[in-house]
Amino acid sequence: MNNKLRFLTAGESHGPALSIIVEGIPAGLSLLAENVNYHLARRQKGYGRGARMKIETDKVDFMGGVRQGQTLGSPISMQIKNNDYANWNITMNPAPIEVNLTDEEIKKHLTDKYITRVRPGHADFAGAIKYNQTDVRNILERSSARETTSRVAAGGIAHQFLKDFGIKIYSQVLQIGSVKVADEYAGNITENEFEQIEASELRCKSPETTNLMKEEIDKARKQGESLGGIIEIIVYGLPIGLGSHVHWDRRLDGIIAQYLMSVHTVKAVGFGIGFEAGIQVGSLVHDEIERSHPESNLVSAYQHLTNRAGGIEGGMSNGEPIICRVALKPIPTLARTEENSLKSIDLKTKSNDVAFYERSDVCVVPAGGVVCEAMMALALADQILNKFGGDSMTELKSNYQNYLAYCLNR
Repeated sequence: MNNKLRFLTAGESHGPALSIIVEGIPAGLSLLAENVNYHLARRQKGYGRGARMKIETDKVDFMGGVRQGQTLGSPISMQIKNNDYANWNITMNPAPIEVNLTDEEIKKHLTDKYITRVRPGHADFAGAIKYNQTDVRNILERSSARETTSRVAAGGIAHQFLKDFGIKIYSQVLQIGSVKVADEYAGNITENEFEQIEASELRCKSPETTNLMKEEIDKARKQGESLGGIIEIIVYGLPIGLGSHVHWDRRLDGIIAQYLMSVHTVKAVGFGIGFEAGIQVGSLVHDEIERSHPESNLVSAYQHLTNRAGGIEGGMSNGEPIICRVALKPIPTLARTEENSLKSIDLKTKSNDVAFYERSDVCVVPAGGVVCEAMMALALADQILNKFGGDSMTELKSNYQNYLAYCLNR
């Protein structure tokens, strides 16, 4: 992919800090730390989260690329400090730790955090073998979902960028474990409903279903289990023509899916009616088109009578809201006793063993919605930059408005 907007993250879960660089944002975007911190705070909420969320109060510090509330067109550098590093400064110190024979406390720190057993479903096993590591911590610290904090920070900038074009991204939880909302709650999110979703402990539109989901999470916690679920992301205000049909790697649905599938717990992504498209007849899959009234549609002189395609046809946005459902697996760290842990192996002894447990969440689905919103925002911001170009927000907005006028007159 020829990305105009790129971002890099660095840092370990219990290391000193997380670092993020975002490159490609034009000059002149209004950007404050609070625009990013708003989304970081959203990621930390949710019923079923673990003790780590009580330790960290994630806030970003701009280290470059922003001056007096405006982007400069240069790479934007951010840092998020890990408060928990104070408890891990021996184990995770970047410098070598010299251990004397009398340093019993230091030796205990290093020994207790040295891990050779792996967790099924995590990066531990494949990562330790791929990178030739004996201490699995060298894998799990980076592969931890703590890294999604950095993605939400980068996505916070993308959200702010898209806001200037009237593009809004909402998400909601549709299902946790076996508990799901009624069909009528899916497929649409108004601004008022999104406020209700944000106020919900599980980011769910239905208060009744929220209570049932909480009961499901409490049950899983007592059993030493974890729970996954399904979220829905809806994008409003997107113009026609992002993406392309001419090459496989320019198709918008493929691009978005790649961004979303890169999130740690995501196992499936579908657009519109998703898997239903494979079992219905054509007339119940494809969306009919008609002329629209100008006051009802701000991006096109046409409208689709349904949105089973989820706003994407032929690899391109078609002017309808993008509707995307994402399945998130239960996290692989289970709070179980040694006798009841999942079967695994010890890479040091090369023998059968059980998975180890390190502080974790029971359910991260609500936070997963915030992370997936961030990845959606980054994917779409890149597509806006690809199509409309410009080194400043003034130039970019001019190109964008000219294109919208063209679309409305076709």
